[in-house]
Amino acid sequence: MAARADQPLQETRQRRRHGAPLARGFLTVLAATLALLVLCRILAPSSLTAGALAGSLPFAAVLAIVGLAQMLVVQQGGFDLSLAGGVSLAVVIATHVPAGDSAELPRAVLLALACSVAAGVLNGVLVSVLRLNAIVATIGVNALIYGGVFAVSGGVPRTTTPLLAAIAGGETLGVGNALWFALAILILVALILKKTVIGRRFEAIGANPLAARAIGLAVRRHQITAYVAAQGLYVVAGLLIAGITKEPTAFQGDPLLLPSVAVVVLGGTSLLGGRGFPVSTVIAAFFLTQLSQFALAIGVPYSAQTIIQAFALGLGIAVYSLRLPKGIKKLIKPLNTEERR
Repeated sequence: MAARADQPLQETRQRRRHGAPLARGFLTVLAATLALLVLCRILAPSSLTAGALAGSLPFAAVLAIVGLAQMLVVQQGGFDLSLAGGVSLAVVIATHVPAGDSAELPRAVLLALACSVAAGVLNGVLVSVLRLNAIVATIGVNALIYGGVFAVSGGVPRTTTPLLAAIAGGETLGVGNALWFALAILILVALILKKTVIGRRFEAIGANPLAARAIGLAVRRHQITAYVAAQGLYVVAGLLIAGITKEPTAFQGDPLLLPSVAVVVLGGTSLLGGRGFPVSTVIAAFFLTQLSQFALAIGVPYSAQTIIQAFALGLGIAVYSLRLPKGIKKLIKPLNTEERR
């Protein structure tokens, strides 16, 4: 029985050695990002100035964090459409509860985390235990969360606290703190997913939940954990937005929903679940943010940003749906013959 229980982990290790989707996803999004930077350099150099990057990179970091959160849910074959409410609730709690008093900020953070755990557990129970469709369930939870948003804020923006502004909007070693937060979360997520037994089981369950349940793995627990972890990361993103933006609105999470799915797809994670690619997802977040900056620099109206994001999402799905010629596969997916024996 122990040998059978380890089979999904062994298969996951074997796929990791062969590097099938990882190499393709990483190289694809990296090549796209480098091509975009060259295009920006030629057609819109203003989008690559120090001032432009200083303004866009913190928001790229926020997108990277919510992208990693969405990736965890997608790995389990679901979608989390409560992202908008989760981020917005964290924003209004961080700004309205302290009411400008930095001493009250820790209490606000704890309250936001408690709400995120409750929302994550509710999402997980509805999807995993009650077997509701993930889209329907998370839309319903999102509506409940927005009820809390209006109860706290009344829909009125409020100025952030000086402490949160210093933490989220400040710099360390010349680099914006938001980027350090994104880097720390990337390292944490990547280490857990790729270097721990829990992470390998998490990926194995997402790849084939029926087989994982048959060999005794805690499928429901891992699926609920994905939603709870995602909500926790939404809180971090919301706190960063509340600190970066002087007077954040009660709807700060809305523009992040579509981009969060887009960066997951562009990063190479299958919408059917399974393996996730944290580094590729973060690169995709920078790519999508810089693509928006490039579009604005060449005169595309801001109202067209959603169309650009939708196009990037569709392009990502199309690219990863294509079957590559065998010659290209050998170049980007080298096999270690000794490990295959």
